Parts: sequence; structure tokens; C-alpha cells
Amino acid sequence: MQRSEEERFYMTCRAAYLSVFRSSLVNMTSKDQLCSVLQQAGRNPSQKALDKYWPPGTKKLNFDDFCEILKKEKTAEPDQLMRIFKKFDTNCDGYISHDELSRILTSSGEKMSPKEVDEVFSLADVNKDGKLDYAEFCRLLESTVEQCQTAALEKLEADAKLKRQNFGNQLDNSPQSLESQPELPASEIQPRTEPETTQRKDSRSSSRPSSARSRRSPLSTAITMGSGSTKSGRLAEPKSLQDWHHTLMRGCFYLEEDGTIVSLQYRLIIPETTSIYLTIRPLNLSPIPDKPSPWMCVDTALYVVTGNETKEDSNLVCFTELRDKERFLWRGELNAGSYLLLPFTTGCRLMKRTRKTTTKTAQLVNRTQSGELELTKEFKAALSDIFEVIDLDGSGLLSLEEYNFFEQRTSGEKCDEDAWAICKENFDTRKNELTRQGFLELNLMEANDREGDPRDLWLTLEAMGYNRSLEMVEGKCSFFVFYCEDVKATLQAVHLDSGIKMLNSAVQRSITSKAEARSLKGHENVLVYTYKGESRISSVIANKSNQKVTVHINNEQSKNCVSSRAMSVFAVEVPARTKMVCQHVMALNEQQEWTYNCVETIIPSL
Repeated sequence: MQRSEEERFYMTCRAAYLSVFRSSLVNMTSKDQLCSVLQQAGRNPSQKALDKYWPPGTKKLNFDDFCEILKKEKTAEPDQLMRIFKKFDTNCDGYISHDELSRILTSSGEKMSPKEVDEVFSLADVNKDGKLDYAEFCRLLESTVEQCQTAALEKLEADAKLKRQNFGNQLDNSPQSLESQPELPASEIQPRTEPETTQRKDSRSSSRPSSARSRRSPLSTAITMGSGSTKSGRLAEPKSLQDWHHTLMRGCFYLEEDGTIVSLQYRLIIPETTSIYLTIRPLNLSPIPDKPSPWMCVDTALYVVTGNETKEDSNLVCFTELRDKERFLWRGELNAGSYLLLPFTTGCRLMKRTRKTTTKTAQLVNRTQSGELELTKEFKAALSDIFEVIDLDGSGLLSLEEYNFFEQRTSGEKCDEDAWAICKENFDTRKNELTRQGFLELNLMEANDREGDPRDLWLTLEAMGYNRSLEMVEGKCSFFVFYCEDVKATLQAVHLDSGIKMLNSAVQRSITSKAEARSLKGHENVLVYTYKGESRISSVIANKSNQKVTVHINNEQSKNCVSSRAMSVFAVEVPARTKMVCQHVMALNEQQEWTYNCVETIIPSL
């Protein structure tokens, strides 16, 4: 079967990693080890680059970190190396003497010691004539790198045991079908309404004694979900909902380079105990009725917690668990007090598409016949959508607070009162807030300041999730409405440094509070919680022991599923006395039945 470009890249990563370590679950513990695996992958990192990837205080990096670093490090091109040698070949005879090489390597760039120069020259002087034939040396270097990579890949392909161990902890949230195995006969798929967990023996033949096999402690969880899960849920709207106080708030999920999903958080203040009706759904920005925005199928949720904005500790109050088509809902009563609202998506359908070079990069600005700059129609449309996203209260105007969330996202800076006053003087405003036209004018001014150079404009667009075709591929817009029956609540967007950790804690608690814990056989202190919601299945692994454990996860028998992980087979390393969200799984096609079948296995420590 032909592999995709991404699969070939990860095979290269794994092959290089396993040339240095026994498993991709082993961490790198030194800068030298990082250098070694990069060199095995055909890279030649500078000391400056290594210092950047391994800053002071770094104790370890894992396989996933290596993959991200490898994406950034370009391969050493033989032609580039040849050009460098020719620059220092003063005689233009194709050779560099020991003295010439020593002068170069000890006086420029990352300076070497004379001893290091001697070692390099002894390896490079293939003819042992005191001169370096740098063309031959470049060919030898290229051949050696290719041979190392080929040998590592062949070893990886041939060794089935290594292939089973070689599954890193990739957190890239791009969707991946778990449908990689032939379908089971219908008789083996039993409809279930609750998680059913059974202990099964490994069906593969093995020469190991049964006691050795038992150390792997497989735990199998199989759940079959029906089709048509977008049907209206059980939670009916209050009959007098139109008379309740309500507040609308918008937001956006952004997929970062490391796979992390980030969004704004919100501070809610309720003056007295009241009944609450809370809904969240994707925001459709498409002007075409029959062609909704591509992220309308992305799941959303809202977690309500109590806690301090500066601390990671929080208490889960509730979350929007029930579903009505694209909406997720919660209804109940909240006491007077201050709460944090944390938007959430599993990431199963928030597709990560790398920003590949497109056949045609969209044009952002044009020059008129008079020589003046103007924004293109396509760029205006993208900016208009961005305006909708950052107009958090949906008023059609941008306040200074709303504009600053945009500035923080795109530049990491804030606009102060003085700068905002200048904006109001030069761009279209209403009620002291920026209009859509004013926002377009501001971006045109930026284009003029750069004399039409679009690079800064592209940085802004990419920070907002757009690719070079002006498609929003790494972002997803949503909005929620908060209804209070008796009082008017105060709702304000906030930026929390600890927001991601607070959200992770809330998601873990929502799963463990509603799912039954099942221990792995022979490992009573390692528990798996499997939560079955209306549209997703989520699992948490709790390690109550005093040692870290590594759990092998195999989803290959699942059908019609998409996971928050990038692989159907992976491993999760759970530190001692901690809990960790293992994965979220949803239907690939909601109009068809789907089956979640996960086998969790403890990997014995070596």
C-alpha cells in the first residue's frame, strides 16, 4: 500500500529515532542525543540550532518533540556544501589543504579546536594525500547519509517487534479513520448501550509462557453507536425562554503547530441563584445557504468551572453534554458567584492541514491605474470573516477590548488608549468602536505602510488559521448563548495563561465522574475510564501507582471512527499518581453506525 507524504515522514522519523534508541518511547536526555538522531535523519544542525531546540533547563525531549524539530530542520544539500567549499578553494583546483581547512574551521562560524580539525581531516582525506578532494567528500557524505537512512528503514520494516513498539505519543489532532482492519462479521458486533469491557487473551500465537503474556494485561472496550446521532436531543427549551435574560458570545478554536487547541475563556458573574439554559454551536460564516462553513460538523462544548484566573486549580460545575443537531446544551441552576466558561472541542474534526505551497497563492493587494493600493475582493472577504470572529458580542462593532484579543493573537501586543484614539480619528467608527469598514481601512493602511509587501498581512492571516489560498483551515468559529431566567448575568472574555490546564482538568473530571473505572488485569492501580456521550467516546487513564506506566492503545478494530489522535495505534506514558486523557473518538460518518473497539495494554518496562 502506498504511503502518504505524512506517513513517509513519520516513518523516516521513527527509523532515525530507532537507530539511536531501542524504542520511540525512550526520551532524549541530552543535546548530544538530539544531535545524533537529527544526523541519522540526514540533518546537520548547527550548535545555535541545537541550543534553540534544547534551551537551558531542558531535561528531556520525547519522540513527538523530535518529529516537530525535524520538520523545521532542512536537509543538508550537497550542492550547498559544494558551493561553500568552492568559496574557500583559493586555487580553484578542487582541493583544500589541511592548512586551509584549519584556518576556516578555527576562525569562522562555530569555531573548532585544532584537534577537532585533525579528526575531521583524517576522515575526509579519503586519498590520504594531505589534501581534501571536496567533490569526492560531498559524494561520500551524501552516500553515507542515504545508506544510514535506508538501513534504518529496512530494519524498521523487517522487525515486527520494533514496528509494534514504534508508536510515539503524537498529539496532532488531525482526524484519522481507525478503519484499518477488515470488518468483523456481523455476529461479532453486538449493539450495546453501555460500555462493555472484557478481559481477552492475546489471540496471536506466541512462544512466550503465559506468565509473560499476562504482564501485557490487555483490556478490551467495545461500544457500538447508532447512526443519526444528530437528531434532536432530550432537553427541551423552556417554554418562556424568549423572556429570559440572554447574552451571546462568539469565539474561535485555533490549532497550534504542536497540536494544541486554544481559545478564549470567559468570566461569568451571576448576582443571585437562578435557572440557566446554556447552548453552544458552530458559527456559520458562509453567505451561501446551501454551502455552510466547513467547520459546521466540528463538535463543541462549554465547561463551567469555579476557580481563580491565575491558578490551575478549578472545580467542575457542569458542561454542555446533551445534543440537538449542531447545538450542545445544558440546563440547570447556578448559585450566585463567579464562574469561568471554557470552550472545548475534541479536535476529532478540527482538521489540521499543513500550509503547503498551493498552485496559486491568493493575491492580497492590487494597484489601481492611479498607482494607489487597494485590497483584493478575496482578501476583503477573509477580513470580513475575521471581523465576524473577533466581534465577540455580535454587535457589528469592535471595542478596544475585542480588537486587543485580535492583536494578542496576531502580534502578541496590545493597543493602548492613545493608539486607539488615533484609530478612531483615521478609520470609520461608530459609538467609539471600529466598524467593519474601519477594520478594512486599518488593514489597507498596513499594506500602504509596507508599500504593498504582503508578508506582514500573511502573518496575520496565518495566525487566524488561514492558508495561502485564503481558506480557514486551522481555526473553527463558534458561539454560545447564556440564558438566565431571573437575573441579568455579566459575561466577559478573558485570556487565561492557565486556561488549557484548567480545561484539561475539567475534561478529565467530567469523564471520571460519569464513567466506571476498570483496572488492567494484574495492575489494579492502573485504571481506564471510558465515557460514552451522545456523540463521542472519551477515555482517561489513571495511574495510582508510584511508578510511571506506558499503556499501548490499539484502535485498529474500530469501524467508521475518527480520533483526536493521529494514529490508530499509539502509546500513552502516564506519570506516577496522575490522570491523563487518552483519546476522544467520534463517528466518521454520522449517518452510519460506528463501533469503538479499543484494547489497552501495559508495556512492561525494560
